[in-house]
Amino acid sequence: MTTTRRDILKGAGALTLASAIGAPMRVRAEGKVLKIGQLGVMSGPEASWGLVNKYSAMATAEMYNARGGVEIDGELYRIEIVSVDDRNDPKLTVSGAERLTGEEGIRYFIGPNMDTTATSVRPIAEKNQAMYIPYAFDRSLYTAPARNAILGMIASYQVAPVMYKILRDERGVKKVAFLARNDSDGLLQRDEAVKVAEGLGLEILAQDTYEPSVTDFFPVVANIVGQNPDLIVMSAVAPAHCPQIMRSAREMGYVGLFSSEAAQDIKIIREVAGEYGDGLVSIGGASTPEIRSAYMEDFIEKYNAVAGEWNDEAGTKAYALEMILMTLRRTGAAGIGDIALFQKAVDGFSERNPFLKEDAALTYVGMADYGQKRQIGVPMVITETKGGDFTTLSIGSVAS
Repeated sequence: MTTTRRDILKGAGALTLASAIGAPMRVRAEGKVLKIGQLGVMSGPEASWGLVNKYSAMATAEMYNARGGVEIDGELYRIEIVSVDDRNDPKLTVSGAERLTGEEGIRYFIGPNMDTTATSVRPIAEKNQAMYIPYAFDRSLYTAPARNAILGMIASYQVAPVMYKILRDERGVKKVAFLARNDSDGLLQRDEAVKVAEGLGLEILAQDTYEPSVTDFFPVVANIVGQNPDLIVMSAVAPAHCPQIMRSAREMGYVGLFSSEAAQDIKIIREVAGEYGDGLVSIGGASTPEIRSAYMEDFIEKYNAVAGEWNDEAGTKAYALEMILMTLRRTGAAGIGDIALFQKAVDGFSERNPFLKEDAALTYVGMADYGQKRQIGVPMVITETKGGDFTTLSIGSVAS
């Protein structure tokens, strides 16, 4: 179980007493360092996704290091985050993965953030015996014979059935138009979501696409707005593009809802969409005020110190490093260099979720979608933008 700051303060006196009477103590071995990699897009329209990974890992590492490090087999290891920006370029992702797992000798890294970049590093991870936690939805990454990747969030095809059913039953959505970024991530999310929408009896009005390099979204949304849908689904929309699409559609007279199965950044929405930023239903961070533990509040405080401001998506990305550390505590020190021990520990792993105030188990999931446990069981939080903020629409979970 992960301890809170209050636990550490209470434990300080106990440690002093233990040393006085000769009881066993944790030992901080001189020079013990646990390197964890972070590889993702931190430049361009999708930069928010990778930066939240980086800041979340840094915040968690600082929390552990402030109390001496992470304890594994009775010894304390200081955590060092090694971060690489792949600029959403698979060539840079490959070279970054080679650096992390080859030159740095790192066996666990967080990221990348896209299907193309996540699939590009699979051969490197397998060759160099490394585990990685991508934020990409291509099922082949998590389905046997693949074993090295663990999905760090809720997949689009897991949230879509819940999201669309709520919008159909509670918001009267009947007609849907899809607008997808014309790349593998966008087309995959669109195709999966179209199947879900059709299964729920929704009428599909359009399945339009746009190029990732587009800067003027008025021509992009014109056809869709003209068909007057109840909902515009923005498949794999980048945080920088989401509010541009919303603003363009609103200025052309669109009054319906928007949705995205990709996480978004409320600060960018406020700055770009302004008064047109309401009505977006999306996958949110796995933490809301209603469910947060004291430990999550501590994480938020540290994240704000590292990043300068809170990002709702960090509530999900807080889980990656925490799960790596908790699982390594199960494997013992041998697991730091031997991912076979980590993989073995995944199936039976269960700890109390340190980020939730209720007594809930945190496990690896994914059997229903991948045939093996290759996903972190983060809460499924669906949000809606209202008055310039994310509000909670639904809280759930994925099948184990």
